[in-house]
Parts: sequence; C-alpha cells; structure tokens
Amino acid sequence: MFASQLLLQAAALGLTVLQALASNTFTAAVYEHAVILPDATDKPVSPEEALVLMNKNMDVLEEAIKAAAQQGAHIIVTPEDGIYGWLFSRETIYPYLEDIPDPAVNWIPCTDPTRFAPAPVQERLSCMARRNSIYVAANIGDKKLCNSTDPSCPSDGRYQYNTDVVFDPEGKLVARYHKYNLFMAEKIQFNNPKEPEAVTFETPFGKFGIFTCFDILFHEPAVVLVSKLQVDTVLFPTAWMNVLPFLSAVEFHSAWAMGMGVNLLAANTHNTNMSMTGSGIYAPDGARAYSYNMKTEDGHLLFAELDSHPYLSAASSPDVKWSSHASSVERLPLNDHSFRGHIFHDEFTLTEITKPEGHLTICQKDLCCHLSYKMAGKREDEVYVLGAFDGLHVVEGQYYLQICTLLKCKSTDLNTCGQPVETAQTEFEMFSLSGTFGTNYVFPEVLYSGVQLAPGEFEVLSDGRLVSKTRPTKPVITVTLFGRWYEKDHLKTNPTATVTVP
Repeated sequence: MFASQLLLQAAALGLTVLQALASNTFTAAVYEHAVILPDATDKPVSPEEALVLMNKNMDVLEEAIKAAAQQGAHIIVTPEDGIYGWLFSRETIYPYLEDIPDPAVNWIPCTDPTRFAPAPVQERLSCMARRNSIYVAANIGDKKLCNSTDPSCPSDGRYQYNTDVVFDPEGKLVARYHKYNLFMAEKIQFNNPKEPEAVTFETPFGKFGIFTCFDILFHEPAVVLVSKLQVDTVLFPTAWMNVLPFLSAVEFHSAWAMGMGVNLLAANTHNTNMSMTGSGIYAPDGARAYSYNMKTEDGHLLFAELDSHPYLSAASSPDVKWSSHASSVERLPLNDHSFRGHIFHDEFTLTEITKPEGHLTICQKDLCCHLSYKMAGKREDEVYVLGAFDGLHVVEGQYYLQICTLLKCKSTDLNTCGQPVETAQTEFEMFSLSGTFGTNYVFPEVLYSGVQLAPGEFEVLSDGRLVSKTRPTKPVITVTLFGRWYEKDHLKTNPTATVTVP
C-alpha cells in the first residue's frame, strides 16, 4: 500500500512538472479570412438575414478552428470584421450587433444561451471554443441601450462598439474589448468607449491582452497593456490595408512585437482589392510564422510555438538606448544633394546613396539618421535613399513620428522615392542604421523583395543600432527605424493640412 502510494505521488508530481514545463511554451494559431461580404444596401436587413450571412462566415471560421485544435493549438485569433464584413452605416450594421455582457458575469453561452438577450453569434463562438478545447478570439459588434439620463447617449438611444471577444476552452467569455481608436469610416458605424479600455486575462501560458487594428499606432491601449500591465502576449484582430514602405501589415506588426518585447498574434482579413493581407505570429526576436498573399483570394491558417513569458527568454531584446550610438557619432557634413520627398503624405528629407559603400547622415529638425552600408554592387537601374522625418502625421489619423529609413525608390527618378515598391534586385552585404530619437518607442523594420520579412537576419543593439547579423539573403526594399513620440500626438495643426484619402 505504502509503495503504491509513493508511486502515485511520484506520478502526480511528474505530471505536475510536465504541465509546468509545458506551460513555458504554447502553440498559437491565426486565421486570415476572406470575408463573405453583405450585399450593399441603404436599408437595414432583418436580424434573421444578418444571422444567415454571419453563419456563412462562421462556417469557414469553425473549420479553421477545428483544424487549429487538431494541430495542437491552444489559442486562435480571427480577424476584425471577420463575421460580417464592412461598408455599413450606423443603421445598417445594427442588425448584426449583439449585447455582449461584461465577462465578470461568468457566462458560458454554449451551455446557457438564454441567460441574457438572444446572442446566437456568442453562443456559436462559445461552442466552437468548448467543442475544440481552445481559446477563440473573434471580432463582433456590441450594442448598449442608453437614455436621456446619459448626456452622451446618441440620438438613436444606443451605443455601438467594434468589439473583440475571447472564449476560453470551456466556452466561457473571458474578455471583451471595445475598440478605442476608430479608423475613418468606422466612426459612422461605431462609438468610441468613453475611456480607453485595457483588457487582460490570465491563461496557463501567460498574461494576455487584446486590442484592434488602428489601436496599434497609439499609446492607449496598446502601449499601456505592455508597459504598465505587463502582458506577455497580445491578440490582434485587424482589417489592415497595406501601405508601403513602412506600414505593410507583416512589416509593421512584426516590428511592433520586437520593439515592445511581446508576442503578437495578428489575424488580418483577406481582400486583395483593398490591399488587405498579411497575418502573422510574432515574437520579440522576429516572426515565427507569417503570410503575405496578394495573388489569390484564399484564407490561410498559420501555426507557431511561442514562449509563454518572452521577456524571460534568452532571445529577449536588450534594454535599448535608442539615441545612444547616433548621438555619439561625429556629425558628418550634411549632404549638399539632399532633397524633399513625400512618403505617405509626410515630407521627408532625403539624400541619394550614390556609392556602393559608405557612411551617410541626414537630419530633419532634431532627428539625425546615420547609415553605414555596403552593397554587393551598385546597380545603375535602382536608386536608394536615406531619409529622415520628424513631425506630426495628419492623414487618416494624427500621430507624431520620428523615422530613419533606407529605402528603394520606385524608379531612377528621385521624384518616385517613397512610392510603394514591392521588388528589388540590389543586394547588400551589410547595413547599420541609427538615429537621435527623442522617444523610446522605436520599431525596427527590415523588408526584403517580395514583401518578405527577414527573421534572424538582423538585430537591434543596446546602443540603438539596427544592424544586419548576416549578409541579407534577399534584395532590400527598406531598412527602417519607425519611432512613435506619443506625447506629441496632440500638437496643434493647421486644419487645412489634413487630407482625406479615399
């Protein structure tokens, strides 16, 4: 009896140890979904018609969730707008919305669907999570009734929110996040929450946070989740339209994960007509899995293993002093051949790279950018420039940027520098880029020809240099340090300078 008890205790201890070890890593999945869109209409459809469309999308998502669970994934993220699409008015989106309760109510919609108002979408998502024993993150719409006792209550008597939900492997609602930074036309459909929400939840494999799409460019809630609440992993449903050279989805999202030192699970919608593609599973040391597909309209499921607590990993980034190296560089004479060029409506100071190797400096306001480089050979049919921008971006949102960039121009005409480029032929042997940044929030981007990332081929040194670790294996489109100076976002601007891009 005593011996058997010892064996049982030893087995239990061994199981506990194995479980503890297993929780040091987890398998993540994201699904890039080609959303089935509603027919354009000026009049709201019935709730029953809305549910028919949403069920078509959820049929696709359910197959992806099953496949992810069968491959051992612990969590899957699906895209923003992935259940009902877009191009709504405030009235026409209303039939697609459900009342989503606070997760504190401890609710499993799959087993108790009638506890609150009818919620067939939440019920089905909950059942997907429960039947497959997997965390499921999805994006849906929340509605909250209000009345004249609330001075902020909209005239139609309801708040409408772009909302992320997360269900745990039992199907319980464990997170609800209302998107704070709405993007352009979204403001017609949805309300901002009165205050930005910082939503977190605990899992056996770390502390998770969640926000949506345009939120990633702002301090709240994105930076707050990492710097103040210290999440390990961020879930990121998005409907991201790629904007080269700096804001292609895989490029910027991987850079954000590296700059913030967290895991990021980014699930994008897929619609090539709107330049929507690019999903990935990103760690602080680079992309673990990603997809960029502008050739077909297929959805795509990605898997990768991640560290549960990436800041404990040996690969975690050093504490970077972003301006350290650049401030110590003896300032070179400024290039007399510098010129102005526009990149995504921001006026950069640029200088052409005319030699196959060398050192260059370019400055704008307080930002000086330093580049050391060596090309395998200087091609006559391709032009590269070094650029600096230090200012307030005011198109499709207002946010302060400091950017140092090495980038390929679209043609040999310098007027094309900054226009979107997807391919290159120039091979570099090495590069080192740094800048005198006034912010500690700097995101390192390296993008190769074909809009391909370069995991493992570059690093950020503690003195703020973005350097190649090995000779780049593909021609370079851009090497960029993308700085966000959040404290300067609310500078006064000339309202006539704001441009609306269709």
